[in-house]
Amino acid sequence: MNRRLVVAWTVASGLFSARALGCAACFGASDSPMAHGMNWGIAVLLGVISTVLALVASFFVFVIRREKSVLEQEPVAPERPI
Repeated sequence: MNRRLVVAWTVASGLFSARALGCAACFGASDSPMAHGMNWGIAVLLGVISTVLALVASFFVFVIRREKSVLEQEPVAPERPI
């Protein structure tokens, strides 16, 4: 059974080897539409990640500023000794 599987796999990989090749960017055709699409995909993902990180950072800046303004407005009562 294993021998038949190995033979079938070898024959299939020989017949359909063109489908196993990498994309155009892997073979140096950097001006192909697939390479341009891949570059746009990378740029969009970097843009999304940068936007999310900027929003998280701005949220923490907002929280810190809000805390400072609340602490400045409320007088702190002195603690009474026990």
